[in-house]
Amino acid sequence: MICLTTTVNPAHWLEQVRANQPLVHNITNLVVTNIAANALISIGASPVMAYAKEEVADMARIAGALALNMGTLDDRVVQSMEIAGRSANEAGVPVIFDPVGVGATPYRNQVAAHLTHSLHLALLRGNGGEIGFLLGAGGQVKGVDASAVSDDLPRAMKAYAKAHQCAVMATGAVDYVTDGERVWALSNGHPLLAAITGSGCMATAILGGFLAVAGKQQTPSRYAEAAIAGLTCYNVAAEIAATRAAGPGTFQATLFDALYHLEGPEVNKQAKVAEVTLS
Repeated sequence: MICLTTTVNPAHWLEQVRANQPLVHNITNLVVTNIAANALISIGASPVMAYAKEEVADMARIAGALALNMGTLDDRVVQSMEIAGRSANEAGVPVIFDPVGVGATPYRNQVAAHLTHSLHLALLRGNGGEIGFLLGAGGQVKGVDASAVSDDLPRAMKAYAKAHQCAVMATGAVDYVTDGERVWALSNGHPLLAAITGSGCMATAILGGFLAVAGKQQTPSRYAEAAIAGLTCYNVAAEIAATRAAGPGTFQATLFDALYHLEGPEVNKQAKVAEVTLS
């Protein structure tokens, strides 16, 4: 792979999130519902956590984005995800799907396959092991964490994004994003993110805020740009928080503070984003 420096402007996207305070409907991991909501509030968006099948269609329709996270599954949650996702698709609301733990159990594999085939996604986002497994590119998970990532992952992501007209993101030591035409590598972040519960779930929720301000029925390229900006803001905030934290406990609280006080020009200065040319 050849990497070429790419100019991005996360500051613009952060400004739009704070100015518009988009509503992000989350059907997320019950372990981290509060954490995901606080992350959205800290960055400037407005979270709603609605799970009841009687209301999810209405909530998804009025939201700026719908973030689906299958961290804690049961049949009722899956049904609500499908109802909300179909409603969002009908309204043109961007849908983000985080296939947490796919590859760990047959049930998770079945749910992930069903949702990715029945819904139109604006963004498919998971860790490298999850995305690799889901796309058939190799990759392993241990519980809900990645344990192995394939070298062929960026190429598989690009092919999937092009075929399904969506953006795809795989997070890890280096994060990859593609719109089906181009691939980017993102190198911000900090190891302490792996030491707290729900860091990936927070990222998915925050990405909902950025895709919401991208707008309804946008191109994969625009959703990929929003995703790059959102994850870069999150990872730069993590880098800032790590300089002020004594360990995982204080890091999580300090991360909320860093997101709240995040300044666009500093994010642009610290951003490490490069376009990747696949050999």
